[in-house]
Amino acid sequence: MSIWKSYIVTTVEVVGFLVIGFIVTDTVLRPTLEGYGIRYTGNIWENWFGVSYLLFFLYTLIRGLFVKKHNTFFRHRIKSIAFWLFLIGSAYIIFIPFIKGENPF
Repeated sequence: MSIWKSYIVTTVEVVGFLVIGFIVTDTVLRPTLEGYGIRYTGNIWENWFGVSYLLFFLYTLIRGLFVKKHNTFFRHRIKSIAFWLFLIGSAYIIFIPFIKGENPF
């Protein structure tokens, strides 16, 4: 039963971070990009998922390394290769508009 509980908790966390990521994308990333003269158009959902995953990554890292040090669920998530590859992808999605001067997505 505990594995199902962890799946439900993870699903709620992911949905929560999608909602929080949308709010952060709309209230923080949009004005920041427009402040640098970068148009906020195109496939904005990619920016949204990038911000959401970055927030999820930070949450998992803080919770797994500091709050629940001996929780194997967080340890397995942190040691996952996909977890780190998604971080690289989300960082690319968030920071490439600042480097290129436009939103290429």
